[in-house]
Amino acid sequence: MDFAGFDWDVGNSAKCRKHGLSLEAIESVFVGPVLVLPDRENPQERRFRAIGTTAGGRKAFIVFTLRERMGARLIRPISARYMHGTEVKAYEEAYPDFRDG
Repeated sequence: MDFAGFDWDVGNSAKCRKHGLSLEAIESVFVGPVLVLPDRENPQERRFRAIGTTAGGRKAFIVFTLRERMGARLIRPISARYMHGTEVKAYEEAYPDFRDG
């Protein structure tokens, strides 16, 4: 996925941090291999689900959308949390390459 950076403000940064992930940890997920799937939970806005590993080595689940600002594509995280072991196992079974990320 090609992007120029992240779109943070008071609203989304507070919501994302409430589950214990720092903004840096969230951004680190997009540095390495990341599984991106469509998120069909919100019909008003095109959203995605990102599943990957933080720089600290923990699996994370991030819902995000894309924003265009001054010609640049930015990732705007909407919510983020660490994944539970059962979720990690389910995604590893469904997407075998996920365990390598």
